[in-house]
Amino acid sequence: MTHPVLGEVECVRSARARRITISVRRGGKVRLTYPQQTSQRQAWAFLETKVAWVEQARQRVTARTPVEPSLPPDEARERIEELRRAAKADLPVRLERLAQQTGLKYTGVTIRLARTKWGCCTSRNTISLSLFLMALPEHLRDFVLLHELCHTVHHDHSPRFHALLDRLTGGREKELERELRSYSIRG
Repeated sequence: MTHPVLGEVECVRSARARRITISVRRGGKVRLTYPQQTSQRQAWAFLETKVAWVEQARQRVTARTPVEPSLPPDEARERIEELRRAAKADLPVRLERLAQQTGLKYTGVTIRLARTKWGCCTSRNTISLSLFLMALPEHLRDFVLLHELCHTVHHDHSPRFHALLDRLTGGREKELERELRSYSIRG
């Protein structure tokens, strides 16, 4: 559907959705997702109340610095392999050092070609890291690793999780999070 201010909006009725959500994708594309029992009119009315937020989100998305530049396919493959080699050499060693410094324990680490998240931690405390972390400054790499290590204690983003991460970053969690948000994996 076309919105008079926002332009084209992708409307998705989803059986998995529990509430109405709006997301702004790369390039400023807007997606409106809503539950089966919600009418499109109700979802559209919700969107109307969030037009200013959507415009601000578009500005934030376009202001992010991509860590993966657009390259021709052959060069992109070479760049990814270069990042993969560097990530396998650096990230496990860095994670182990931080785990020893903090006393936090994890069960394993994997390096993946993740394009949506910098990292994640499973319920079994296996940490998965995006090879694109190698394109970040070192202090932000460490911040992401500490974030995932904190998930070995708190498997959520509760106040206790944030208190632990803030303590481990010397009271700089919010500052580092803001700086990390200025980067995106995809351009």
